[in-house]
Amino acid sequence: MNGTVVDLLAGNARHAEQFADRFDDVQDTQHPAAVTVCCSDSRVLQDRMWGNEQPGHLFTVGNIGNRVVQRGEDGEEVSDDVLYPIAHTGTETAVVVGHTGCGAVTGTYRALADDQTEPDGIEHCLSLLAPHLEAGVAALPDGLDAARAVDRLVEFNVDQQVESLVDSERVPESVDVVGAVYDFQDVYGGERGEIHVVNVDGERRVDALRDDHPEVEDRIDRIWEY
Repeated sequence: MNGTVVDLLAGNARHAEQFADRFDDVQDTQHPAAVTVCCSDSRVLQDRMWGNEQPGHLFTVGNIGNRVVQRGEDGEEVSDDVLYPIAHTGTETAVVVGHTGCGAVTGTYRALADDQTEPDGIEHCLSLLAPHLEAGVAALPDGLDAARAVDRLVEFNVDQQVESLVDSERVPESVDVVGAVYDFQDVYGGERGEIHVVNVDGERRVDALRDDHPEVEDRIDRIWEY
């Protein structure tokens, strides 16, 4: 057996020992408090970033570029994996989580700037991001190096994904939509692994967000006011 798989199974044994009784109330149903949409990057710990160790608490969706959209018969629509908990489990909070140094945002930026191509499957994912990032790329300040440009486009992408949820007829108005960035590269100046709220229900102005949400004002920040 592959050594990596052996290690994974050993880790699962520890997990099963610790979590056995935590499934008692969720064996037959789930009512997660939130659906989180995160990038599938290996450095983005979808449950652990929230300190969550309770099964049934979060419905986690992971994909390249923390996208909330897919292509349907009538064009772009909210992805079914994001919609499922909203439509079927009573979930009324959606959190879109981008992250610093995002490879999907980087790849899309390069594709828009340099016409760089990727293998078909990756190209499909980036093509879903590209229309949402074009305006952000056009608005970037002059003189930025690639890393700083990506930092700003990560925020812009989160804003665009939040907007897609807020504007969608498939998402009830009662659903709270939050956009955030997970920082493990010291971009925002806090602790590594901190989550910084950059958008709530389409509002992205830092001062307005802090006035509206004083209970978390120390976690509200942006690096790009465009």
